[in-house]
Amino acid sequence: MDAAERIIVALDGSPVEARNWARRLSGTARWVKIGMTLFDITGPSIVPEMHDLGFKVFLDLKLHDIPFQVEHAAEHLASLGVDLLTVHAFGGRSMMGAAVEGSRRGAEAEDKPAPHVLAVTVLTSANEGTMASIGINRPIIEQVELLARLAREACVHGVVCSPFEASMVRSILGTGADIVTPGVRPAGASADDQSRVATPAQALQNGATQLVIGRPITQAADPVAAFQAILDEIA
Repeated sequence: MDAAERIIVALDGSPVEARNWARRLSGTARWVKIGMTLFDITGPSIVPEMHDLGFKVFLDLKLHDIPFQVEHAAEHLASLGVDLLTVHAFGGRSMMGAAVEGSRRGAEAEDKPAPHVLAVTVLTSANEGTMASIGINRPIIEQVELLARLAREACVHGVVCSPFEASMVRSILGTGADIVTPGVRPAGASADDQSRVATPAQALQNGATQLVIGRPITQAADPVAAFQAILDEIA
């Protein structure tokens, strides 16, 4: 995987902003992330729009419901041709497995490759206090370990975790799994609302396969130059 494939640009803005960023980055970046806010406003049409601009699509909706609901939601979303799809590992082994099955069936019905299903472990905005407030008193790294083991049993394709847990997760999932890390900021950049952050180079050294980076690229005066600077940083 070359360096440009490792960076997923998060289009976390209004539809007008997201489309503008995508047009500017088309031909330079390879991946974009579409989160729930953008998807809820635009609907499914945003996926083929991004494909038409030459991007692979990481649809980050973090599905979390009973297995039946998640299976059929994943089936529909996979039929759009998305490349990565997320579910919450907190939903448990059966729910994650249902997402894998539904996405396979949905893609097959449209004669498209099945997306890789990723299990979100603990959000990178969370800290120990966040976890304690919802009744989880084990250290975050132990919670991520537990969820990563469940994800492996559910046969998902990988997990989403912070760069700080990536090395441990790699030891659990093995060499072939996807490990996608948000909470990545270039050296010297603000952490914004993230609690567990690292630089792109640190995240890759810790075992990440792909990095989700949004504001350091999209909010830059020149997003293409900002993207290139990150490539240079990890080269």
